[in-house]
Amino acid sequence: MREPTQSYAQSSAPLRVTRVRTDDWPERERLAMFRDNVSRDRVLVEPLADAPFRIHGALAKFQGLGLVSVRRSAIRSDFADGSDRLMINLGEPALAVQAGRQVMLERGDAACLTGAETGSFTTIRAGRIATVEFTDGSLTRLLDDSRPRRIEGHGPALQLLRGYLNAIWAGDVLSLRRLRPLAIEHIRDLVALALGATREAEEIANGRGVRAARLQAVKDDILARLHTDLTLGDVAARHSLGPRYVRMLFEGDGMSFSEFVREERLKRAHRMLLSPRFGHLRISEIAYEAGFNDLSYFNRSFRQRFGHPPGELRQPPR
Repeated sequence: MREPTQSYAQSSAPLRVTRVRTDDWPERERLAMFRDNVSRDRVLVEPLADAPFRIHGALAKFQGLGLVSVRRSAIRSDFADGSDRLMINLGEPALAVQAGRQVMLERGDAACLTGAETGSFTTIRAGRIATVEFTDGSLTRLLDDSRPRRIEGHGPALQLLRGYLNAIWAGDVLSLRRLRPLAIEHIRDLVALALGATREAEEIANGRGVRAARLQAVKDDILARLHTDLTLGDVAARHSLGPRYVRMLFEGDGMSFSEFVREERLKRAHRMLLSPRFGHLRISEIAYEAGFNDLSYFNRSFRQRFGHPPGELRQPPR
């Protein structure tokens, strides 16, 4: 019988990550095991009629903030743990209920549930949800009342928040002590903007969370197009930003646009040279696949970055 796995990071702000995959448990015991080991008695889960109980994902808690990313079956969750929540529906229609108000959410929409009273969130069919939990109740201060309202998924702040959360789960931010406080600030900023922050809060958020989320979105775009002819102007245009603003985003991160592109292309070429999957390719072909059009420039840059020529990785061990 497999229990939920937990990992802990050493820092002054402890991080607790719980990973759950109910398919690994006996089917008849899944619901009871989840209640006993994960949800406890303050977050009640109840499968909808005739729907098998399935949850697969991760929950992270640190510094008054919790992050949840799970794919689950048709389930109703009742929250009575005192935490505020921003819940993003990433699947089929879902329903949020609190204080006598029902809010139907389409794919990409979000809703807030305060910790002041019991609220519920129902995934009508199987789908994915992402949740930001404010265990200190600080989200309530940003709301006009305790009744849930629909936050439309096409809003720019909510889209930036979704992208930033995806990047956090895909990367190492949660495990790196020095990055964790920044991630917390950025998430709080983006949530505040998605809810319609005050002018003062908006100015602060635009200087922290929005910039971080936009930079991450631009980086993700670059990584997906490394093999193409990338220009600052083209990248900026795809994100409806000015080239100068994108340049400033990278400079604020301690690296220019061109330096980031070159570094990522070199790392991609390095990985390809080490992988047996690309053993049939010549070095010039790998350089081209990584986005380099000038072989001599690639060889020179590779040697400067890694301390040896690319061909050295292809030499058989002695």
